[in-house]
Amino acid sequence: MEPSATPLKARRRPDYPYFLSYRTRWIDNDQYSHINNSVFYHLFDSIVNTYLITCCGLSPSSSPLIGLVVMSYCHFFSPLSFPAVLELGLRVAKLGTSSVTYEIAVFAEDADTPSAVGGYTHVFVDSQSRRTAPMSTETREGLRRIHVEQFKTSSKL
Repeated sequence: MEPSATPLKARRRPDYPYFLSYRTRWIDNDQYSHINNSVFYHLFDSIVNTYLITCCGLSPSSSPLIGLVVMSYCHFFSPLSFPAVLELGLRVAKLGTSSVTYEIAVFAEDADTPSAVGGYTHVFVDSQSRRTAPMSTETREGLRRIHVEQFKTSSKL
């Protein structure tokens, strides 16, 4: 389920334990001189896969498991454009046995409030059969390091 924009807009840098910088390119702008919406999904993919490769032991070309995106979203709060340097913040919002939901904030360099917040859910599958499979201990431990429990549920049973 996609989170509401209101709490996402209130996020700040300390809410994200992992960061990656991105220097925008002229081609990232659209005809309105701001970063095209589709570029944000490239940014999300870049920070998530950088983290999975460098901190979780995944290798896209040889790992027995791969993550498939089953849900994505993005809320836009303020425009960004070339030649800005962006800082991408990453956290894990939900961590399951075979799935993980990431949240990514896009900050202008040195800004404390995000210009956009989005994310997606990966379901890990066997790279050959494409059947759902539990993530490895190394992957799970890497993701646990940036897991921020934000969803508190209560039952009325």
